[in-house]
Amino acid sequence: MDPVTRIVIIGGGPGGYEAALVAARLGARVTVVDRGGIGGAAVLTDCVPSKTLIATADVMATIQDAPELGVEVNGLGRCETGVDLARVNARVLALAEKQSEDIADGLIKADVEIIRGSGRLVADGGVARAVEVTGPEGETAVTIEADAVLIATGARPRELAAAKPDGERILTWTQVYALRELPRELIVVGSGVTGAEFAGAYQALGSQVTLVSSRDRVLPGEDQDAAEVLEDVFRRRGMKVLSRSRATSAVREGDRVLVTLEDGRTVSGTHCLMAVGSLPNTEDLGLAEAGVQTTPSGHIVVDRVSRTTASNVYAAGDCTGLLALASVAAMQGRIAVYHALGEAVWPINLKRVSANIFTSPEIATVGRTTFNAESDAPNFDVVKLPLDTNPRAKMLGFTDGFVKLYSRPGSGTVLGGVVVAPRASELIHSVSMAVDLHLTVDQVASVFTVYPSLSGSIAEAARRLHSDREE
Repeated sequence: MDPVTRIVIIGGGPGGYEAALVAARLGARVTVVDRGGIGGAAVLTDCVPSKTLIATADVMATIQDAPELGVEVNGLGRCETGVDLARVNARVLALAEKQSEDIADGLIKADVEIIRGSGRLVADGGVARAVEVTGPEGETAVTIEADAVLIATGARPRELAAAKPDGERILTWTQVYALRELPRELIVVGSGVTGAEFAGAYQALGSQVTLVSSRDRVLPGEDQDAAEVLEDVFRRRGMKVLSRSRATSAVREGDRVLVTLEDGRTVSGTHCLMAVGSLPNTEDLGLAEAGVQTTPSGHIVVDRVSRTTASNVYAAGDCTGLLALASVAAMQGRIAVYHALGEAVWPINLKRVSANIFTSPEIATVGRTTFNAESDAPNFDVVKLPLDTNPRAKMLGFTDGFVKLYSRPGSGTVLGGVVVAPRASELIHSVSMAVDLHLTVDQVASVFTVYPSLSGSIAEAARRLHSDREE
C-alpha cells in the first residue's frame, strides 16, 4: 500500500486547522478548503466571540459586587456601571478576526495550502479520490486529488419555522454581535449551555432577561447540584426563569418580540435570542456517493479514530455529533491524520474530556459525575465541599459554588469531578490530570497547594475521600 501523501481537509475550524498543522509536520501535502474563514465558527461566531463578550460581563459583575468588599464610588456605597455595546461588539469581532488571521498565518508558515470555497467529495467507484472545490461566487475553482479526506464542516444554529431570526430583534447566537445597543428586555429561548451563557452575560451587562426552559431546570444535561447553584444565582440577580415552558413561536411586533409558549402564555421583550440547538453542516458534500454514513440528524458516523464508513474519509468536530467542544474537534482532527499517515494513535476517550460552561460562576466537569456515573458506574464515592468554606473564596467574596470529587471505592482512583466557581475552567485541570493519569485521592491530597487558594478545596476534597474510605 502506498503511503498517504496528499490530505484535503474540508473546513478550517479547530478540527480542520489542528489536523492540517499535524499533517504538515509529518510531511504530508495538505490543502484546507474553507468557505467561512479560518478558525471556523469556534473562532469567528461562537467560542471566541461569546467568551470575549462574557469576559466583559464578568468585569461588570465584579464592579457591581464591589460594595460588598467595601469599595465605594463617590461615597454612594454602590458602583454604577453601564455598557457601550457597540464598542464591546467591535472589540469582540476584532479579536475574533485577529485570532482567525493568526491561525491562517500559522497554516501558511507550515506550508499548508488554503483555498477559499466549498468542498465536495468526488467518488470513483464508490471511493472518494478527490475533492471538488466551488469558489465563493459559485464557480468551480479546482478539483484536488486526495489520498485521504477529513471533513470538518462544523454546525450552525438550529432555527424554528415559527421563530425565524431576522438579525435585528429575533437572533441566533451568531447574530448578536451586530447589535449596537444593549437589549432592554431580552428573552432567551433555550436553557442549555449556550442559552445559559448568553442569559447570564446579558443580565450582567444590564439587560432584563427572561430565560425560557422547556425542562424542569436550567442546564438539564449537566450536574444537578451545579445547575441548581446557577439557577439560584440567576434568580437572585433578577433573572426570570420560566421552567417547563416550551416556546412554540417568536414573532416580531414592531420594536418588540412576542414569544408564545406551549400552554398559551406569552412573553414580551425587545429582543429574543433563540438557543435551541444546532444542525450539522453535512449537506451537499457528496457523502452518500462516497459511502459515508450519516445519522437521521445528519451527523457523520465516526469511530474512535475519526474514520467514517468510507475507507479514506475521516470526520471531526460538530459535524460528527460526538461532543460539541472545540477541544474535542481538535483532538478528533489530530487523531484522524495520525491514523491516515500510519502514525501511532490513541483512540479518543470521552471519559477524560474536560468541559466548562462560562457562566458566573463557571461550571467545569471532567470524567464521571453523578449525572453520567449512576448508570455507567453505580459504585463510587463522592465528596462535595461548598466554596464558602474556602478561605480564599471568603477573601474574594465568592459565596456560590462547590468542589465535588468522585473516586472508585477501595482503590481510591479519581473518576471525575465538578467545580463550580469563578475561573472553574482553570481549576479543573488538576482534576483532569488525576483522571487521565489514574491518580488516587491520596496522591492528589499529598500534593502541596498554595494557602490560601481555591485549588486548596480540591486537595481537601481528596483528603475527605480518604477519610470516608477509612470509616
